[in-house]
Amino acid sequence: MCTGGCAKCLGGTLIPLAVFGLLANILLFFPGGKVVDDNSHLSEEVWYFGGIAGSGVLMIFPALVFLGLKNNDCCGCCGNAGCGKRFAMFTSTLFAAIGFLGAGYSFVISAVSINKGPKCLTTNNTWGYPFHDGDYLNDQALWSKCVEPQDVVPWNLTLFSILLVIGGIQMVLCAIQVVNGLLGTLCGDCQCCGCCGGNGAV
Repeated sequence: MCTGGCAKCLGGTLIPLAVFGLLANILLFFPGGKVVDDNSHLSEEVWYFGGIAGSGVLMIFPALVFLGLKNNDCCGCCGNAGCGKRFAMFTSTLFAAIGFLGAGYSFVISAVSINKGPKCLTTNNTWGYPFHDGDYLNDQALWSKCVEPQDVVPWNLTLFSILLVIGGIQMVLCAIQVVNGLLGTLCGDCQCCGCCGGNGAV
């Protein structure tokens, strides 16, 4: 596949992933599907905006750049018809690196939160983190330690797991674009638009 076409495919995949990441993070502000009376009762990791900033906003810009590469002209510079295309592919590697860091941030925040467990009102009538080193993951009976918000354990576990998977996929896709962009920079794209003398297809 041409490097530009590959980038467009990656960009088209990243867009819905970014949207799902945004939605998942927003839902974390409503544990158990309910509005909390005190925001301090939310888990700390919710406020790190892993899905909103990392897998969401920071992923939108690389995705848009990738989508635009397919139709980017290659009219070049300094008399080199392929210069513009190569520069665009090089630029995409920089955006891919930014996207990789954003996805990695979301991935790490999600992993930490899953291991730590949610903040909740415990059976001791205090707000805190009753789980330790992911012990609740293998023992569902421990979930009863959380009294309020209702169903906060499966809620947080599900949404942070979704963010973990999304972050992992985005990291892989951005890593692919780094390689793809470097190939496009070194070798050029297999297609060139008509302004380069009409030798290539759009």
